[in-house]
This record gives sequence, structure tokens and C-alpha cells, in this order.
Amino acid sequence: MTGVHPSAHVSPRARLGDDVEIGPFSIIHDHVVIGNRVRIGAYCELGIATALGDGSPLMIADDSLVRSHSVFYESSSFGPGLTTGHHVTVREKTIAGPGFQIGTLSEIQGDCLIGDYVRFQSNVFVGKKTTIGNFVWILPYVVLTNDPTPPSNVLIGCTVEDYASISAASVVLPGVTVGHHSLVAAQSCVSRDVPPSMIVAGVPARVIGSTHGIKLRDDSGRAAYPWTRHFTRGYPATVAAGWSADNGEQP
Repeated sequence: MTGVHPSAHVSPRARLGDDVEIGPFSIIHDHVVIGNRVRIGAYCELGIATALGDGSPLMIADDSLVRSHSVFYESSSFGPGLTTGHHVTVREKTIAGPGFQIGTLSEIQGDCLIGDYVRFQSNVFVGKKTTIGNFVWILPYVVLTNDPTPPSNVLIGCTVEDYASISAASVVLPGVTVGHHSLVAAQSCVSRDVPPSMIVAGVPARVIGSTHGIKLRDDSGRAAYPWTRHFTRGYPATVAAGWSADNGEQP
């Protein structure tokens, strides 16, 4: 059964799965495919047409939750379990794997590739041509840039590798690679590549040590990184079991 609020507008050309809910005053345009058990909040707009797309529909897979006032353009695809905060904007040709979480007031500018179980907190800005790996954490007010000589038509996206964490209010400059399992400290400006499993901090950011030297602040004496050794909340049991089997030491 599909539940569409009387004030919502759903194009007859959109394709909706089973047990879908569309909230008050939301608009679902022609070029949209929504999976099963998806919840769309109030005042959302999905599938906005754009000449920058590639002709494909906006695809939102099963068991997703799009909260109020969120806007998605056509020509993007999201795996099962997408979850957004409020007032999220996602432009065309954004491809994301399962379990993607987008925090309130975040914006993805499009032409981005995002891996599995990536988590954005609030007010994250992602420039065009950004590539993000799997199990990445991006904290509030992080900016991933792409224009090395603004304003210009030359866009060079940055890359964030698997399991990396970028702390609050940091800026990553165009073309920079943030290595796997690395940590960017809060309010850093990252102007050069971050080696895997290293910490960078400052303006400009510089390597200050290995993540393996950081301890959890819970009086346990345990290492904080790789974070997969002690943090599994919200991840599928099958994923967490894999982390436990290899002791959190993903390559």
C-alpha cells in the first residue's frame, strides 16, 4: 500500500514501490523511481529536471527515509537505507551505496561518487567531482572543494578513502586525497595529500602523528583507531562481524 498525502503531488510517470509514504506538500516529478518501504517527509521535491543530468531517473532504493524540505535532482542513484536530515540538497549524477546518511542542511553539488555506509553530519558541503570511499565519517561544517583557481571552469574533485574521518569545520582543497583510516583534526585546511592512518592538523594541515597513538578517552587505555575495533553502532551485523574477524585492520 502506498500512502500519499492529499496535498502532495506525485507525477503519474513516477514509479513508486510498495508501502511508500509521501508527506504533505511534497512534489515527486516524472523522472523518479522509489523503492519499497520508503518514507518521504513534508515539503520535499524529488526528481527536479536538469540539463546537467544524463537522462537517467532519480533512484531511491528500499527502506530509505528522506526528511522534510529535502531536494533531490534527477540522474542520481542511492542504495538501500538512505537517510537524510532536513533541508538537504543533492544535485544530479550523485551515486551512493547503501546506508548513506546525509545530515541536516548538507549539500552535494553533483557528479559525486560515494561508497557504502558513509555518514555526513550536519552542514556538510561536497563539491562536484568528489569521490568518497566506504565507511567514511564527515563531521559538521566540513567543506570539500573543487576549484583550484576560483572562479574558473576547472574542477578537480578531492578523494576521501575508506574509513577516513574528517573532523568539524575542516576544508579539503581541490585534488587532495585523504588516505584510508586517516584523521583530519577539527578546523584544518588540508592542502596536500594525507597519508593513510595519519593525523593531520592546522592551517595548512600537517602530519602530526599516527592515528594508532590516540587512546579513547574512556579510561580504558584502548586505541581509538582503527575506530572499527570499538564502534559498530548503526552498522549491519554482517559488516561489524567482518571487522571483528580481522581485528579492525582493514587495508
